[in-house]
Amino acid sequence: MSERHWRPPRRAIVVLPSGFTLGNLFFGFFAIVAASRGQFSQATLYVILGGVCDAFDGRVARATRTGSRFGEELDSLVDAISFGLAPALIMYFAVLNSDGWDWIWAFLFTACAVIRLARFNVEQAGTSKTHFHGLPSPAAGMTLATYYWFSQTTWYTETAISDLPWHVMMRFVMALLAFLMISDVPYPAVPRVNLRTLRGLIGAAIIAGTILGVILLPRHFFFPALLGYVAFGAVKYFLLGLADRLPRTDVLFEEEDEDGSVREVPLDPIEATDDPDATATAPAGRRRRRRRSSPRKPASPPGPDSTSDDSPR
Repeated sequence: MSERHWRPPRRAIVVLPSGFTLGNLFFGFFAIVAASRGQFSQATLYVILGGVCDAFDGRVARATRTGSRFGEELDSLVDAISFGLAPALIMYFAVLNSDGWDWIWAFLFTACAVIRLARFNVEQAGTSKTHFHGLPSPAAGMTLATYYWFSQTTWYTETAISDLPWHVMMRFVMALLAFLMISDVPYPAVPRVNLRTLRGLIGAAIIAGTILGVILLPRHFFFPALLGYVAFGAVKYFLLGLADRLPRTDVLFEEEDEDGSVREVPLDPIEATDDPDATATAPAGRRRRRRRSSPRKPASPPGPDSTSDDSPR
């Protein structure tokens, strides 16, 4: 499109992604208020609604091409409240012992969520990705928040699961989730829906199964499904490490070719370039595949009026 016909996006479209982000903040803050009042079921619902807003803000920004550095920073600040502080306080008021030092577990989880989001901003914010570097904070926060919902279901109260020491186990679950958020374990992102590729079909099946689970058995579905996601990434990373099959680099980013196909891009800049001397100059931040430039034309010999560094001044 030529510059003559290009029009800047409307103001309403520009503020739409930030509106979803602020909606996420509203539900995260409301979850804290509800937890402090002992309304733990409502608090869990508000965290999930915050997750819905969080899923839409980035997609809307990319669809309307209104993404910005401001939006990335705002999203991370809001996620620290909705998926760091709010789930930790739900656990603190609902499960942990508020009279002792159990608040340390809530602080540990919140601190690791903040560190995770700061690292995400440095490494992966604003990029299309196949994997997350560490457990995503929304997955960790919703895993923690939805435990209370699951503890009120028949799957919990009328089975042998209720005999387990959950009040003790959840302290270690919080610590494990906190560690995985700041770890190097790669967690897969939700694949794009595309009926022409295997990856797209898997993405469609995951989304369809999630929708059915949320509609039919929301209180039963969330906690086991999220625990399965947490365990999948950790166990896969552990087993590949034992088999000595871990790649030298984690494939975290993806690029879309002109024909619509997706190409994975290694995180290591040495793998993403053909220059053997790139080891000393490759940046440690975001790493992208270098585009091949057209061959340079041989320099023409200097004319009589040209000068060079070796010519007398």
